[in-house]
Amino acid sequence: MTATPRTYWLEHAWLGTHVEPGVALDMTDGRIAAVRTGVPAPPPGAEILRGLTLPGLANAHSHAFHRALRSTVQVGSGTFWTWREVMYATAERLTPDSYHALARAVYAEMALAGITTVGEFHYVHHAPGGAPYADPNAMGEALLAAAAEAGIRITLLDAAYLSSGFGRPPTAHQSRFSDGDAEAWAARSSLLKDRDHARIGAAVHSVRAVPAEQLSTVARWAEERRAPLHVHLSEQTAENDACREAHGCTPAQLLALHGVLGPRTTGVHNTHLTAEDVSLIGGSGTGTCMCPTTERDLADGIGPAAALQNEGSPLSLGSDSHAVVDLFEEARAMELNERLRTRTRGHWTAAALLRAATVDGHAALGWDDTGVIEAGARADLTTVALDSVRTAGPLPRLGAETAVFAATAADVQHTVVAGRHVVRDGAHTLVPDVPGALAQAIQDLRA
Repeated sequence: MTATPRTYWLEHAWLGTHVEPGVALDMTDGRIAAVRTGVPAPPPGAEILRGLTLPGLANAHSHAFHRALRSTVQVGSGTFWTWREVMYATAERLTPDSYHALARAVYAEMALAGITTVGEFHYVHHAPGGAPYADPNAMGEALLAAAAEAGIRITLLDAAYLSSGFGRPPTAHQSRFSDGDAEAWAARSSLLKDRDHARIGAAVHSVRAVPAEQLSTVARWAEERRAPLHVHLSEQTAENDACREAHGCTPAQLLALHGVLGPRTTGVHNTHLTAEDVSLIGGSGTGTCMCPTTERDLADGIGPAAALQNEGSPLSLGSDSHAVVDLFEEARAMELNERLRTRTRGHWTAAALLRAATVDGHAALGWDDTGVIEAGARADLTTVALDSVRTAGPLPRLGAETAVFAATAADVQHTVVAGRHVVRDGAHTLVPDVPGALAQAIQDLRA
């Protein structure tokens, strides 16, 4: 994204294990060329980042258009399944242009929250009624362009969504999601190409949305490209029950039987699992993306994140439906949910939670050289104020604890992507009025 050599001076930097004061980063070609510690004052000409600088945050699970549901879905009561009807109505109104405008604003909101990479779980592929656009990837291309204009990286997780349930065709609402079968999905998805700011991955929407005999086609597509593969997994008990009735096994077991699980795969939610499921996921190296603010918003339940990690499943975090866009809240919610469930404290250190929000989140999205402040890594940074009403007081050496357990997205002062300021002093440099862009995009979508 930038080839201009430059130096950033970090007042305090999180280096993965500790907070280091006075760090200079030399950058070139969008990467960190050198990390110099023990630099007590800014070198001449250096860009100054005051506060605590972390690696850029990775939002590993997003549905950009769900941002239009914020607050609207908080009226009344219901379940995931009633919420889904409101979501379908919003999806029905999307066009490539309106999706681009909304996603650009949503991704700018993410940049303001310190997110430098998003995993967009994308399944609204076609026009209402299911007819392809002239460009069969018009909707995906709109998302890729939106991320570029908002200044962040994206992994477009193109999702196969072929049925409404086990043995049932798509509903009218779902017709624009479906390519007909997995081979047609693969042919369309193959037209999408990586670019400097973007990676193309795959997704199985869920075991209810892809017939069992077609799961291997999606898995093979990802394997051949060494691309990330994500899947909504056991988010709802109703899905588990229907899977057992149709196939005599759990969703995790079904995915394993058809070659979907493995180190490049991430299960999103992984909420309602058996002990055997936990061992199967962890033993295969399949990752787990927890989305605590959405999981509690939809009354889904609390997933066994600690048990999954103990079995070998790397953890990442996502804002999913964007009830809020705040990776610090997602990180602490994972710990606090586990405290409520077990009535004990301290399941993850702040360092471990930051790892889920940075390096492991990026790895889940196929950006293996991102999410650390090290020479050779991509120059993506997030700086959190240590002098706000939320963060003032603790010693700087407790910066990780302050970021995870006290800070919010509102404390992000700077976001740097590929060595370039995308957010400076709390203002987006590419999208001048992010609240206005969000309001206008959502208003236009409702019109």
